[in-house]
Order: sequence, then C-alpha cells, then structure tokens
Amino acid sequence: MEVVEILPGFSGDPDLGPGFVHMEEIASRSATYGSLERTLPPPIAHYLDSRDIRLYSHQCDAIEAFRDGKSIIMTTPTASGKTLAFALPVFERILEDPASTFLFVYPTKALTHDQLRTLRSLEHDLGADSMTAVYDGDTETGRRPHIRRTSRIILTNPHELHHILSWHHQWSRFFAGLGGVVIDEAHRYRGVFGSHVALLLRRLRRIARHYGSEPLFFLSTATLANPGQFAARICGEPCTEITQDGSPHGPRVFLFYNPYHAWPSTRSMFQDTSLLMARCVNSGLQTLCFTGSRKISELVAVRAAELVSEHGSPGKPQISAYRAGYLPEERRQLELDLRNGILRGVVSTNALEVGIDVGSLDGVILSGFPGTMTAAWQQIGRAGRSGRESLALLVAYANPLDQYFMHHPKSFFGASHEHAIIDLENPYILSGQVLCAGAELPLDCERDLEFFGPSLPGIVAAHARESLLGKTRRGWIYSGSRRAQELVGLDGGSRESFRVLSGGKVLETMDRSQAFREAHPGAILIHQGEQYRIDSLNLEARTIHATPVEVDYYTRPLNTVQIRVKTCRMRRSLPGASLCFGDVEVTEQYTSYKLLKAETMIGIEPLDLPPSRFSTTALWIEVPPALAGELSRQESDLAGGLHGMEHVMIAVMPFHVLCDRWDLGGLSVPCGGDSGDPTVYIYDGYEGGIGLAEKGYEICEKILDTARMLVDECTCTTGCPSCILSPKCGSDNHPLDKAATLLLLSLVSGKMSKKSEESLILCP
Repeated sequence: MEVVEILPGFSGDPDLGPGFVHMEEIASRSATYGSLERTLPPPIAHYLDSRDIRLYSHQCDAIEAFRDGKSIIMTTPTASGKTLAFALPVFERILEDPASTFLFVYPTKALTHDQLRTLRSLEHDLGADSMTAVYDGDTETGRRPHIRRTSRIILTNPHELHHILSWHHQWSRFFAGLGGVVIDEAHRYRGVFGSHVALLLRRLRRIARHYGSEPLFFLSTATLANPGQFAARICGEPCTEITQDGSPHGPRVFLFYNPYHAWPSTRSMFQDTSLLMARCVNSGLQTLCFTGSRKISELVAVRAAELVSEHGSPGKPQISAYRAGYLPEERRQLELDLRNGILRGVVSTNALEVGIDVGSLDGVILSGFPGTMTAAWQQIGRAGRSGRESLALLVAYANPLDQYFMHHPKSFFGASHEHAIIDLENPYILSGQVLCAGAELPLDCERDLEFFGPSLPGIVAAHARESLLGKTRRGWIYSGSRRAQELVGLDGGSRESFRVLSGGKVLETMDRSQAFREAHPGAILIHQGEQYRIDSLNLEARTIHATPVEVDYYTRPLNTVQIRVKTCRMRRSLPGASLCFGDVEVTEQYTSYKLLKAETMIGIEPLDLPPSRFSTTALWIEVPPALAGELSRQESDLAGGLHGMEHVMIAVMPFHVLCDRWDLGGLSVPCGGDSGDPTVYIYDGYEGGIGLAEKGYEICEKILDTARMLVDECTCTTGCPSCILSPKCGSDNHPLDKAATLLLLSLVSGKMSKKSEESLILCP
C-alpha cells in the first residue's frame, strides 16, 4: 500500500486522529551529477561503468579535494553515497601508490563490520591489493600480527585506537605510509567523548609525523551548523566543507503526532507508539521505530507484534527489537532479515541510527524527539532510500522540547542545525591525554604545543611533581606504574570508575557521579532490559553489588546542589538582567530516593553518601531587585519562577547546542552571584566543563526566546512535563510557579508574551 493511501485511515481513526497536529510534505529531488578533471584509474572507471554508476556532484567534489591534498568534511544526509565518496579516492591512492595505507574509524563495532563488507567488495571488484581488515577488541590474537604487517586499509574504533598508539613501533610500516584517516559519523564525537577523540587524533597525527607521514582527514557527518569549525577542532587541521548534496530522494510525508494534545491527557505515548507501529506494518510499510531506551524498545516491539497478530496476519511475529546488548550474531541476523524484507518492523534504540545497511525502508517512527536535530534527520533518513515515497512520524513525549515542536512544526523543518561543541581545554581531559602521549613518544613542551595547546608546559610540570612524567634527554616520558591508556577512558572526564557486579560478573562500569545517581544502595538499575536492586556501594573498592529482581516500581534520587563562583570570565547585559559566564565549584549531595510506581510515590528512603565536588563552567543570570520586585507586586512566587526558568532553559538548550539535557545541571537561588541578587545557574555536568555553558552564554537570547514561547503556549494551568517540570529535578519539582516563570522569562528577555502583558500591573 502507498503512503498516501493510508493517511485517511490515520486521520479518521477515533483513537489516533485527534493527535495528528501537523503534516509536512517534502518534495522529491532529482540527482545532480558532477565531473572530474581527470579520469579515474581504469579499474575504478570500469567498476562504475559496469554498474551504470554516475557520480553525484558532492562525490566529485570530495575526490577532487582529496586529490588536491585537502582534508574535508562532508555533511550530506543519510543514503547520499558518502561511503563511495571517501572510498573511491582511497582506492585511487591504493592503486597508484603501493606503500600507501589508510585508517577508517567508526563509532560502533556494528558499523565497522557493516562497512567492512562494503570495502572488501570494492577491493575485490577493483582488484586492489589492500587486504582490508578490522582491528578491534574482537580481533583474534593470532591474526593481529598478520594484519599489522600486510593490511593497507584497517577499520577500527576510537577505543581500540587509544590502545594501538602505545604499541606504534609494531605499526611502523602502517604509520609510515598513512595517507588518510576516514572519520565516519563524526557528529557522534561530541561532549566529553568528542574532546577525548579530538586529542586522540592529535596523538595519532604526532605518531604519524614521527614515521614521516602527514595524513589527510575525511570526516563524514550529519548536517551541523558549524561543520568547518567542528572538523578543525576534531582533527586539528582546516577542512574543506562539502555541504551541497547531489543525491536524489523520493517524496516524504512527515506527520507530527501528539498524545498530549489536550492536558491532562488520557493517552499513553508507549501505547500510541505501539499502535502506530502496528498500523504501519499492517498497511504494508516496512517500518523502523526509534525509542529512547532499551526497555522501551523491548516493550514497544512486544506490544506492536501483539497488535499485528490481532489485526493483521497471525503467526510468526513480524516485528522485533534491536538494541545494544544483543550478541553480534543476533544483530547481524536482524539486520539481514530487515534488509531481505523478512522483518516488517524493527524497534530500535539509536543503535540503528548510524549508516548500517538495512536496505530500503518505507517508514520511520521517532518515539520522542531524539534530543538533537542532527539525530532526528539521521533517523528519518533511514526510510525512502530507494527513491520511493516514504513516511516519517514524530510521536511527542510530554517534555518541553517535544511539545515545542508540536506547537511550532515550522521550527523543526526550518531550524538551523545545532552547533557541535568540542572543548580542547578541559584540564582533566587534557592532562590524561598528555600522559598517554608521554607514554607513546617523548614530549617536547615547545614542539608539541601544536597538538596540545598552550597549557602543555603547566600540565607537564604538574605531572612531573606527581612523578608521572620523567625528564630525559629526548623529552618528558611517562613514568607511572600502570599503563597510561588504562588510566584514561574516552567516555568520561573522571578517572574514578566503579564496577557494577552481580553474581561475580561485571555488568557495567560508571563514574562516581553516575554511580551516586543511578546505583546508590536501594536503587533499581536497568541493565540490558533486566532489573537489578543495588545492595551496596563500596567507595574504597569502587565496587557496586547488585541482585537480579523483578519489581513493579522504580527509584529516583533527590539531591541538593550548591554553587560557588570562582571567577567570572565574561559579563554582558540582557534586556532585563545581567548575564555572566565563568568558573564555578559545584557541590552535589544525594540525600534520599523515592520509590515510584507509575509516577505515584509509594515510599521515600534516606541516603548516606558523601558530597561530590567538582569544578566546571557555568552561565548565570542575575535578576535585578526591580525585576524581582515586579514579581512580588504580581503576587508571583519568585523562587518558583526562578526554578521554572532554570528547568525550561535546560530543556530547550539541545535545540540550539548539540547536547542532551542530562549533560547540564542547574540551580536557582533567591540570593546569589556577585551582587546577591536572585540568580539562575546552568552548568556543564562534567569536571572542567565541555563548552556547553559557554555556547549557551553566546546564544542566550535565542534560548530565552524559545523557552518563553514554549511556556506561553503550553495549555496547562500550573505547570506540567511539557513546560516547566523536569524528570531530573533533584528537589522533586518544588517549588514551581508557571505564571512567575513566564513573567520572569518575558522581563529578562525584554519580549513580553500576551499572557504576561495582560497580567502585568504597572505600578508608579
């Protein structure tokens, strides 16, 4: 059945119909082809001719830039032929230079092995002697020396590369010939992980130069607002931007569905997602549904399969879940079944967001906005890959950003994409990466400034005082007792790693902050869809012991936050307040936790955990006494307004900055800042900061505008999860005052909403 044929059934459905709040029709687009200044080598030209492949304009631009010795970043959408764009110039060099080697870096093992099949197929068809291989944690020990000696194209991931570099003498042949590094799905490298990867690539460049090579970089990414800046921050070199997409795409119908179009709502986002998934599959659309968690993926898949059997074809389920935690062979089989059409529907976490080849799909359902525009369009792009008409559905959660898009759909389609933030100055991340560099090659504080920046001499001196770096005639070298790479993880800024154990088996690891938040004594932890109760947390041994359970409740910790301003780096005026950015010390303490069943509290238990202190960066808004007095004259709750403003600003920041609301923390106080005025703080939730608050300072007016519109247009009376309530609030969403929040946002931004104007009483 065609997409247009099922739309009347959606809108006319008595259960679902009222929830469809917007339809956007995206027209098809014809291909734009390019040409090359000189022909490709005969094996490549024959390969393209025999398959009737014409190169799109952006593919030709990439080949020419690579030929000219330029690093590039390509920001064309999913299914636009990016793999061919970087594979062809690589194989051209492989065919022309017998000593050249290339490194392909992917964010996940699944994508690595998917791309291995593509590259090996090209290698075979072109007759290229590249010996393409994967080298990661799963590579058999016996095969590793042969790969290092013979492979000219090696695929890996950042975590494996982190450990490879310390054994670079075993890779001298490969690094001496290194002509290029392909970084696929580069937008995944942001925040703490992105900062680590950026410094990891500088370590790679440093080693390559030691062996006489200067590799080019080819970054492939989803659309970003700052691709050139982002690419230069990631790889340390200027990159040519290729943003014009020459590939064709079929027409797309995009529906916005809001289970909470009326408040309070009797609808369930989980039930409605399952129902929409089943309707799509029963209508003949092969559909992929993205959810925000492993548990929801499993639940939606089970319920949707039941609905398909009830109202469609009984028998073998046509819908399956797909998520991290499955065995590799299970995931490969699911991908094959989806590609071959055996599976008619898959419910996945973002594990299928990246460019794994699952064939051409008819529809994509986003069960909740995935947090960033970049991720949203990556997921949407999985459908319609053969040029046929496709369907996209966004099912809104009851949270502020989802509801903002339901009321402002044009903002979704017309929005500029987010700024990806890479912070190269976080002292905790930088110091760990410098240790690793010192374990690889002697450090020279002048020569290596290029790679590690002006903070390098101070970091080296600090490590020397701790006897972690020692002076030699060739430079500073690592002198610690453990491998430096084992001390530095790429996923977090903290070196403290807690192991979660159950029955003698390590379930996962987490840093101290995460352990206190998610694995405190009494917490219910979800791991790969299974429930565990935390029995104990040993701070000295950094171990957490858990027991498998099946319970019908979950837990939520409550905490207190204190902030001390250390330095104010920047200050400027907003229309109704002062805006600051600087360094702060945050003290968080988890004091108790709630036991909840379907959002109803069934108990509360105390916690005895030490406070966590860390230094980070923050923006803060100081509200002047006159403005605070205006709220008092309106009989509005100042504390509730400040608290609501904090919540909604954090909620909308991912619309403007490539981050998750969980990357940020906040605090509102009636007396704070330098002046003792009422203050709202928003801080980076990582030691040393990762650039999010600084970007928020730069674009604060945009954040305030979005926040004000969202609160103004929410139909609730006193505040709800769609506007000022927060799922991560440590004080259990108290106090909150919606009217005060809206008035405060209006006065601070200098843009009065209609509701604020009507309620505002001007006093002489």
